[in-house]
Amino acid sequence: MTNPIVTAFFDEPTNTISYVVADPETKACAVVDSLLDYDAASGRTSTVSADRLIAFVKAQGLTVEWIIDTHVHADHLTAAPYVREKLGGKTAIGEHVATVQRVFGEIFNEGQSFHTDGSQFDHLFKDGEAYTVGRLEARAIHTPGHTPACMSHLIGDALFVGDTIFMPDYGTARCDFPGGDAGTLYDSIQTLFALPDETRMFLCHDYKAPGRDTYEWETTVGAEKRANIHVKTGISRDEFIAMRTARDKTLAMPHLILPSVQVNMRAGEMPPAEDNGVRYMKVPINAL
Repeated sequence: MTNPIVTAFFDEPTNTISYVVADPETKACAVVDSLLDYDAASGRTSTVSADRLIAFVKAQGLTVEWIIDTHVHADHLTAAPYVREKLGGKTAIGEHVATVQRVFGEIFNEGQSFHTDGSQFDHLFKDGEAYTVGRLEARAIHTPGHTPACMSHLIGDALFVGDTIFMPDYGTARCDFPGGDAGTLYDSIQTLFALPDETRMFLCHDYKAPGRDTYEWETTVGAEKRANIHVKTGISRDEFIAMRTARDKTLAMPHLILPSVQVNMRAGEMPPAEDNGVRYMKVPINAL
């Protein structure tokens, strides 16, 4: 079986890793968890990170088939529509994005003009859906818990897990966002742990665990089962729920959660301009 060539692009300000996942035979590729640079102090966006990824795709002679977001990110803005404009391909996310849209649509008081059916995306993946990247066989796996819409993607032997799990020495994702649930996350991780131990696993974030000097974002299913400090084999569901719930109570909201969610639930488009032609991000007070 042919396996993908995976190239990572790390953004240190947000600790985010974006990926180009390429079929070496056909030169088709998928872009996973792209990033639009955003300065919160000024409200300005830039495409420096996305342009670096785009330049790589062009230099390698790749054809983009998919532009996938693993979930509605709360820590960075997706560059999906910009990547599509420059390279083609279909934007895609899990079908349960509609749940996230309904919840945050109410929080941001978006009104009836904001559609909560996922129609902003070109494609909505269903759990277990098979698809291809070139000749590479791929499968979408619903892995909720961090958010209701989280979807992991197995492309060849490479598994892209979004925020579901981190490096073994750092643990797992938080579950205290609206719609999150620690027990559900535990169950989702067990679904991933049922994959072959040698399956390569690629993470959306790394924060350098205490004592580690370098950023890391590739591991394996087997390594996570053996050593993940939160959810390795032998840790029960109840133990995980107790740990995750207590830990989440100590965490501050991500720095970019308010702009990120408003943009990402729109498939990367900015909120509509007001009558002065300017687009605005809302800041709900005491709502999160």
